[in-house]
Amino acid sequence: MSDIAHFFSPVDTSNILNNYNLKETQMGNLFTIYREQDNFPDLEEIDIALIGVCEDRNSENNEGSKLAPDAVREFLYKLYDTGFSSKVADLGNINAGHTTEDTFFALRSTVDNLIRKNIIPVIIGGSQDLTYAQFLGYKDLEQTINVTAIDSMFDLGNPDEDITNNSYLGKIILHQPNYLFNYSNIGYQTYLVDQNSLQMMNRLYFDVYRLGQIRDKIEDAEPIIRQSDMVTFDISSIKHSDAPANPNASPNGFYAEEACQIMRYAGMNDKLSSVGIYEINPKLDENGKTAHLAAQMIWCFFDGFYNRKNDFPSRTNPDYIRFHVVLQDDKYEINFYKSKKSDRWWMEIPYPPHKDLKFERHTLIPCSYKDYELAISNEIPDRWWQTYQKLS
Repeated sequence: MSDIAHFFSPVDTSNILNNYNLKETQMGNLFTIYREQDNFPDLEEIDIALIGVCEDRNSENNEGSKLAPDAVREFLYKLYDTGFSSKVADLGNINAGHTTEDTFFALRSTVDNLIRKNIIPVIIGGSQDLTYAQFLGYKDLEQTINVTAIDSMFDLGNPDEDITNNSYLGKIILHQPNYLFNYSNIGYQTYLVDQNSLQMMNRLYFDVYRLGQIRDKIEDAEPIIRQSDMVTFDISSIKHSDAPANPNASPNGFYAEEACQIMRYAGMNDKLSSVGIYEINPKLDENGKTAHLAAQMIWCFFDGFYNRKNDFPSRTNPDYIRFHVVLQDDKYEINFYKSKKSDRWWMEIPYPPHKDLKFERHTLIPCSYKDYELAISNEIPDRWWQTYQKLS
C-alpha cells in the first residue's frame, strides 16, 4: 500500500458514467483507476497521476468548485486514447479534511511523494488557493522553482490575512525559506489588475503577459511555460462563453482551443513536474461545457507529455547550434542554443562562479527566435534581462 493512499477516497465510476458503456479505447477503460478501498494503484510504471481535490472552503464567491473532479472525469473517461493512457493512474479524490490545513497537508504530501517518484500530478480542484499546497509540495526538494499561472488576475492579496482563492500568491512570494525563483503570469487582463500589483511584479523581475499579447501570438506562451516547474490554471482566465462554470469569468479571455494549446505546451515542457486546473464550479456549468473543456485540456496535456523531446541543451552537445551574440559595445554577451531536434531556442545567462549553486539550473532559459532577432539588432531581450537581474 502506498504511503499516500490514506489521503484518497476511491472513484465511484458507476455514478460518474451513469450506465454509459465505455469502448475499449476510451480512457476510462485504460486508466489505472482507484475504484475500491484497499486496492490503491501500484505506481511503479505510472507517468502521470490524476488527483481530485474536493475543497472550496477558502473560496470567495465560488462555492461548489469542490464538485469539479468527478464532473471532469465524466468527460475525460469518454475521450479516446492515442497510445498513452495505460501509464496514467487516477488516484481518486482528496476529500476536504477537518480543516483546510488538513487538505493542504494531504495535497502537499502527495505532490512531494509523486514528484520524488518522477510521476507528474495533474490536480483537478477545488479552489485556486490549493495552488499554495501544490507549491508547498516542492518545499523539501531542495531546489528553487519557477511557477506559471494562467490567470486573468495576480491573486496577490494581503499575505497577513487568511488565504483565499484570490490571495494565495502573496503567501508563495513571501514563503520562508524562499524557494521561488520566478513567477510568470499568462493572460492577465489590465482592467482587472491593480496598477500597484503590476509595478510590484516588475520590481520583482517577474514575467507578466497581457491577454492581448498572448492571444496575438499564442506560440509566445511556449517558452514561458517551458521555463516552469509547476503550472496553475484558473478556469476563469477562459472567456465566459467558452467556460461558463465560474462566477468570476470575464466576457474576455482565452478561447477554448487556446487553453488546450497552452496545456499541450505544458505537457511538452521537459522540466514541468506538476499542473493544476482550478475554479470549475459544476453548479454553474451549461450542459457540462466547462467540465468537457477541462477534460480536453487534460487530454492535450497528456498528448504534449508523450511527445516530449527531452532536448534541454547541454553546452557541448552536437545536437544544438550555438550562436554567440555580442551587444551594446561589448557590454553583454549572450549565447543562444537552438535544438536541431525541435527547433526550440534557449539563451544563456552568465553566472558568477562564486554564487550559490542552487541557482545554476536557471542559467539556461527558454526563449524564442524573436529573442535572438532582438539580440542581433542590439537589443537585450526582456526575459534575459530579468533573469540576469535576479542572478546578479
